[in-house]
Amino acid sequence: QVQLVESGGGLVQAGGSLRLSCAASGIIFSINDMGWYRQAPGKQRDLVAVISSGGSTNYVDSVKGRFTISRDNAKNTVYLQMNSLKPEDTAVYYCNANVDVGFTRRNYWGQGTQVTVSS
Repeated sequence: QVQLVESGGGLVQAGGSLRLSCAASGIIFSINDMGWYRQAPGKQRDLVAVISSGGSTNYVDSVKGRFTISRDNAKNTVYLQMNSLKPEDTAVYYCNANVDVGFTRRNYWGQGTQVTVSS
């Protein structure tokens, strides 16, 4: 079984920064795309940023220039550096990964970490 464990959420004032981490553990052959999603109260879960195994990145327009996704393949960990945070960034942030386990590719989610930005 594969587990994704997130950390780094919290309460921050507008304009501040937070860094989220997500570590994958378990029986892992390789990890393909890793990403961060967020879900605000009453809204659907939306993609924030994604990074391929080779390091290519994509961001939702609302976070471009403020958030940076990165990964450490040796540690099976993905990060999300969030700068210039705004109240509208408040949400539960979820890590997601496509993991090869043997000859099977499966999609996994973390448990979520709360990010609250006060105005």
